[in-house]
Amino acid sequence: MIAWVSAFLDLPAASWERGVAFWTAVTATSLSPTRGPYDEFATLVPGDGEPFLRVQRIGSERPGVHLDLHRPGGAFAVRTSPGGFTFCENTPAGGSRPAPVDHGGHASLVDQVCLDIPPAGYDEECAFWAATTGWELAPTSAPSMRQLVRPTGQPLRILLQRRDEGDPPVTAHLDLAATDREAEVARHLALGAEVDGGGARWTRMRDPGGMLYCVTDRDPTTGLLP
Repeated sequence: MIAWVSAFLDLPAASWERGVAFWTAVTATSLSPTRGPYDEFATLVPGDGEPFLRVQRIGSERPGVHLDLHRPGGAFAVRTSPGGFTFCENTPAGGSRPAPVDHGGHASLVDQVCLDIPPAGYDEECAFWAATTGWELAPTSAPSMRQLVRPTGQPLRILLQRRDEGDPPVTAHLDLAATDREAEVARHLALGAEVDGGGARWTRMRDPGGMLYCVTDRDPTTGLLP
């Protein structure tokens, strides 16, 4: 069983400053001092609770997201899922889950990592993540999605979404839960994001560096739809 889940935003060097400025503003966090041999890592520090979002400057031109799974007594290791998604096993971490952020009339929180899985490997990938996390694999209201049931206190949910088409590797994006999606989207637009599509309960956005993510109607405290 994992003790804590962190998400890394992997930001290309060319859009590092824009990406960091955007995500600190969106999440109402402050940026820690950089660390690493090339000052390539930093943490988004929330106003309360234990940090669970971090940023990494990468050499690739394409932004992305990866997971760090923190285990009691664990050591650092880089792993790859059957579908080619790279993630990290990491040293122990944990604490209290940060509360949703009040934006003066509505609240929001980055609370989910969605794994976007090619159709051919969907069942294998779902089984892998259930075994790796020790979390229960459960259906959702959408036939193309399953979820890992988040234990109490964990900061991030993990959603497993089957793409309509495409080949490996598996990719990932962040989801925010918001009590007022329209107001939250407007806030993101003012910070430099763009709308890139969506559906009845979610809006797909693109940050100033080109990274896709979603704003959803889910409750930021429970993670569930109203």
